[in-house]
Amino acid sequence: MELHLASRSALQAAPSLAGQRPPPSPSLCIRNHTFKVPPLSYKGRSLIGCQASLATNYMETSELADLDWENLGFGFIQTDFMYTAKCGEDGIFSKGEVVPFGPIAMSPSAGVLNYGQGLFEGLKAYRKKDGSILLFRPEENAIRMRNGAERMCMPAPTIEHFLDAVKQVVLANKRWVPPTGKGSLYIRPLLMGSGAVLGLAPAPEYTFMIFVSPVGNYFKEGLAPINLIIEDNFHRAAPGGTGGVKTIGNYASVLKAQKIAKEKGYSDVLYLDAVHNKYLEEVSSCNIFIVKV
Repeated sequence: MELHLASRSALQAAPSLAGQRPPPSPSLCIRNHTFKVPPLSYKGRSLIGCQASLATNYMETSELADLDWENLGFGFIQTDFMYTAKCGEDGIFSKGEVVPFGPIAMSPSAGVLNYGQGLFEGLKAYRKKDGSILLFRPEENAIRMRNGAERMCMPAPTIEHFLDAVKQVVLANKRWVPPTGKGSLYIRPLLMGSGAVLGLAPAPEYTFMIFVSPVGNYFKEGLAPINLIIEDNFHRAAPGGTGGVKTIGNYASVLKAQKIAKEKGYSDVLYLDAVHNKYLEEVSSCNIFIVKV
């Protein structure tokens, strides 16, 4: 089994985190659950010899899960394992471990439940024709989570920790990576204020988790054109707000407009800017790019 990081050009980081951006990812290969790579500089130890630490044994198999891969939609499908790590008030995350997928225990007074102190990411793993698995620019998701954590007054895993955790959970769930051309393995990292609070304050404990799910196309139309409706009553983000980070609270507020749009036969909503209410901004869950021809 091989896992590769796609090569890319480094993007400019936010000023406060500029020194933490890694160099472009070289190819990374994993066989028999052992990472064999040239040293990568993430201002920490290299990823050489990094091996998944599993809390329970799992069967080594190259067989795919028993799914209808020809009709894979974009919905949650439970897989075998998830990753979890904790962080206390010292701001340092534990090593973390891969554990069987299942419910998590959390206080009703957790910061994420009461005040929305949480972030998430979304990236994918793809199976190549030779059976190896490809991750696309995962370091950018790690950087975005760190940028968001700074905005939300949360500690965040290092870039190295983030990448290591992603690779562990993908390998543990490799039988759920769809065959080539049939979909991808969606990877959902979460950073949550899991400690109990009552008054408005940063949580005393944080949880970094990753779960995965095999998915098909996000829109049922696939690569075909989709229909968007321009929304001029509701706004997706505002200057000075949290629209620039992937906080969990950014998403529930779009559900009403999205529901109305779908009832009218549209695929999604195209939002306008919150200041002038006339400039195109973004869609409910993604950016939009305009090509002038």
